[in-house]
Amino acid sequence: MVGRRAPKAGERLRDAERTRERILDAALIEFGAHGFTGARISAIADRAGVNKQLISYYFGGKQGLYDELADRFRRGALDQAATEMSADHVVAEFVRSTLHNRDWARLMAWEQLEDRGRSPVDPAQREFMRSQVRYVTARQERGELPADIDPSYLLLALITAASASVVLPNLARGIVDEDPESPEFHQRYAEELAKLVRHLRP
Repeated sequence: MVGRRAPKAGERLRDAERTRERILDAALIEFGAHGFTGARISAIADRAGVNKQLISYYFGGKQGLYDELADRFRRGALDQAATEMSADHVVAEFVRSTLHNRDWARLMAWEQLEDRGRSPVDPAQREFMRSQVRYVTARQERGELPADIDPSYLLLALITAASASVVLPNLARGIVDEDPESPEFHQRYAEELAKLVRHLRP
C-alpha cells in the first residue's frame, strides 16, 4: 500500500494562498452585507469552508481581515484612477464598477456609515485620499476640470455621485423610476454623469 505523499513546499504555499483568497472572498460578502460591526468571524469561516482559527492565523483577526480588504480596494481604485482615460470616462467607469463589484461598494459604504473614528487618523486611508485629491488637481491643470473649484470638495462630490446606486438606492429609485441595481440603470447613469463632467470643462 502506497502512503499519501507529503505536500512539497511550493504546494503548501499555493494551498495557503488559495485558503487566504477563499477567506477574503467570504469576508468581502459578509462585510458588504453587514458592515464591520455586524459581520461575524464564524460566518466568514463557514462561507470560506475553513476553521475560524485560520482567520486569526492569516490576518490576525477581524480587524486585520477588514484592513486587508480595504487596502485591496484602495489599490484597485488607484489603478482605475491612474488610467489615461479622460475624467468623464473615469467617473463613468467608477459608476459601472458599483454594478459588478456590489460587495466592494457596500463595504466602503458601511465604512462611512459606521464611521468608527478610524478614518481620520488611519495613515493609509489619509494618504489614499490625498493621492485622489492630487489626481483631481492634475486633471484641473490639464483643463479637464474647472480650476476654480477646490479639488478636495470636487473629489467628494464626484465620489458621492458615483456611489449613488449603493448609498442612495431608494432615492435613486424614486427619482428615475428604475432599479438602481440593474445594468440598465448603471449604463444610463454612467453616461449621464460622464456628460455632466464634460460640461464642467472650462
